[in-house]
Amino acid sequence: MGETSTKPYLIRALHEWCTDNGYTPYITVQVDEHTVVPAAHVRDGQITLNVGALATNRLVLGNEFIEFQARFSGVTENVYVPVGAVSAIYARETGAGMGFEVQPYEPPETGSPSAPDASADDNPDDDPTPGGDGGGDEPKRPRLTIVK
Repeated sequence: MGETSTKPYLIRALHEWCTDNGYTPYITVQVDEHTVVPAAHVRDGQITLNVGALATNRLVLGNEFIEFQARFSGVTENVYVPVGAVSAIYARETGAGMGFEVQPYEPPETGSPSAPDASADDNPDDDPTPGGDGGGDEPKRPRLTIVK
């Protein structure tokens, strides 16, 4: 197995830097068939997304995908972006950030799922099985639970 890309780590670091300094982190994404975003907001094959805490719900800055829920024109949408499609992350207020080379997404060869169905119900709180694993083949992300 090859070395992992530094790109997702740099995206997470710059996102944290923006947040720590009170800036709004934005990402610019090259849209393709593996990118799930509202088509009405795509311009010239790109979309710029606010990935700040106030604009997103269930934000996951993963090594392969960035996924979250956000409201567009008052409608909640699921957003699913391959990390390779991100061309920049920057602070809206200052423009400070980093640009990246866009890499085409290559789905895994064996058994791993590609982009999830945007209409699928992925609420882990609805999972009746202990531990929230659902008994499926897809591994679940860890999550924190508030204990009172």
